[in-house]
Amino acid sequence: MQLAAAVPSTATDLILAAAPVTKAVLAILALLSLMSWAVMLSKWITFRKADASARRFLEEFHRSQRLELAASLAKRSKPSAHTRVLQRALGFLSETRSVPAEGGGPVTLTASQVQALRMVLDAETNTERDQLATYVPFLAVVGSVSPLLGLLGTVLGVISAFLGIARGGSGNLAAIAPGVAEALIATAFALAVAIPAYFGYNIFAARLNRFEGELEGFGTEVIALMAREGRL
Repeated sequence: MQLAAAVPSTATDLILAAAPVTKAVLAILALLSLMSWAVMLSKWITFRKADASARRFLEEFHRSQRLELAASLAKRSKPSAHTRVLQRALGFLSETRSVPAEGGGPVTLTASQVQALRMVLDAETNTERDQLATYVPFLAVVGSVSPLLGLLGTVLGVISAFLGIARGGSGNLAAIAPGVAEALIATAFALAVAIPAYFGYNIFAARLNRFEGELEGFGTEVIALMAREGRL
């Protein structure tokens, strides 16, 4: 009866009865879990706001038939990735047209300048993507490191359990099983930390790729609007 009472019966009992090294690993995993969930919640809010701002701006932009209207829209709209891309394009166009053409003729952009404009917009797109991707790689780190930490805790726990058995001089299953179960709780906890982090990383990485594609398409629309009005 004393042996049965000493055997952990719940996950909480296993954690409380675990070796100090295993408890340290579990504490690190718990901290990583809290951090990863905080990142996922923060990025979900950020992506939701970015999508809403982009949707509202694009609806009005597509109704703007002239570049002046689009420029006015960018000034009065709430700052977002799309407004900054548009303002970057307008700034490049203004700076290029401020250089007088040879012979005093009208200023038109050459093919190389149009290519430079495309590169400027791509650079702005990458900047916006990097800002939106802040802390997303951390989820991949948690998803990769957590199982290794859990395995480390399990190995150290098993070693501690076998050393305890050697000191006690008992090698039956009833003496071995509790120590092994205490060690395996680290691996189970690590998987519970890693799986949501992996899911979160993959979801946000896919949304980042989609957002980057939308910005690149918007940059192409801005160049097409400039060309349609003879600005290029």
